[in-house]
Amino acid sequence: MATDDARAEVVLNRMQLLVTRKLDGLLQGDYLGLLPGPGTEAGESREYRPGDDVRRMDWPVTARTTLPHVRQTVADRELETWLAVDLSASLDFGTARYLKRDLAIAAAAAVSHLTVRGGNRIGAVVGTAGDLQRLPARPGRKDAQGLLRTIASTPAQPGRADLGALIDMLNRPPRRRGMAVVISDFMTPVTQWARPLRKLGVRHDLLAVEVVDPRELELPNVGVIALVDPETGRMHEVQTADPKLRHRYAHAAAAQRAEIASALRGANAAHLRLRTDSDWLLDIVRFVAAQRHARTRGTTR
Repeated sequence: MATDDARAEVVLNRMQLLVTRKLDGLLQGDYLGLLPGPGTEAGESREYRPGDDVRRMDWPVTARTTLPHVRQTVADRELETWLAVDLSASLDFGTARYLKRDLAIAAAAAVSHLTVRGGNRIGAVVGTAGDLQRLPARPGRKDAQGLLRTIASTPAQPGRADLGALIDMLNRPPRRRGMAVVISDFMTPVTQWARPLRKLGVRHDLLAVEVVDPRELELPNVGVIALVDPETGRMHEVQTADPKLRHRYAHAAAAQRAEIASALRGANAAHLRLRTDSDWLLDIVRFVAAQRHARTRGTTR
């Protein structure tokens, strides 16, 4: 247990250091594109002053008074962000640069860094096979770091969390509109989590972070390999030299991922995929930049 806690602390510190050093340097803006800006409700107009955003020009008032006016916005209330972090045994798997669990922690750290400012609050629900835990939403970076440390040090347990029940914990009790982030490999049958996810997407801005390992998408040609199911402990020997087997595996994996993507679209969720063999930080930067670009064009997906 001590070894697991020490590894969790090392992983969390490394991820937070990367997020802190690089995300702010690569992305600019109050909320760096993941969230709305400082205000979205229209307020009163006032005369234009040098430095005002010209996109907020109030043209009807400007035409009526012959003086340039801008529309002020009423600042939104503090945002509340909730994470649903799936830490099923299947997340303790990785054949490339990271474990999937490491990327789940990285995603949680990135979302925390991008949202906890200006009094915003962040909370989480964490799921393992044996427990669903709620961590209350609190403001400030110190509390956010404590929340991330609790997530990172959650002990691994054999078996799979009930992803549908985990997501439903964000639906109850009902909360005012905020941001909901679901982090998982979504390996549970879609029918078990699609409905609560759609319900969550009706009320909140929804982000789904899908964590994937390349060996879940295709098998290498390396002869006989022993595969252990992390959730049941069962071992299977597979002859990967068989091209038909590799083709069937890749076809089934592609169909599974397409079904997951379709369910996420049906819930109106923004979809970020992180792979254990990719630069996860660059993937997050690209995603946030695309979200920011979509918002400026009047779309959110």
